[in-house]
Amino acid sequence: MGALKLAPGLEDGAHLGASVSIKERNKIADLVSAAVKAGGKLILGGTTPEGAGAFYPATVVTVDKTNPILDNEVFGPVAPIVTFDGDAEAIELANATEYGLISYVYSSDLKRAIKTAEAIESGMVAINRGVISDPAAPFGGVKQSGLGREGGFAGIYEFLETKYIGVEI
Repeated sequence: MGALKLAPGLEDGAHLGASVSIKERNKIADLVSAAVKAGGKLILGGTTPEGAGAFYPATVVTVDKTNPILDNEVFGPVAPIVTFDGDAEAIELANATEYGLISYVYSSDLKRAIKTAEAIESGMVAINRGVISDPAAPFGGVKQSGLGREGGFAGIYEFLETKYIGVEI
């Protein structure tokens, strides 16, 4: 993550652009600060850059299972890292949140990764990739992260009117 270039989106070589607003950037910074105050260890990033724009750097922070950052949806380039002892514990930790927009699973064992992805309560799961959005795929979460889908075939159903006709024969 340290190799990601933080710059305006139209600048050559930019990997990571600005947040949607200064308010959102400050929310990200506050969540990281609270994570560190609660015992998290900052590995990379974590400092709001000087200058104009709502930029926040790629940030990695190791935290324990009770860290408050895990109780939030962080809409920014922050990776809170939690260690675990096995797949069952990892799934339990992933499902312990009231949110479920997107989850990420990294493994060299594809069968294991798919089994884990199926068990995680999330609207979308990326396996061995960081970008999952695709206009042809349904986008949406579960729990407090949303209801319904947009995009793909699943997203078109909201615009359909289903009619039931019961006939006695």
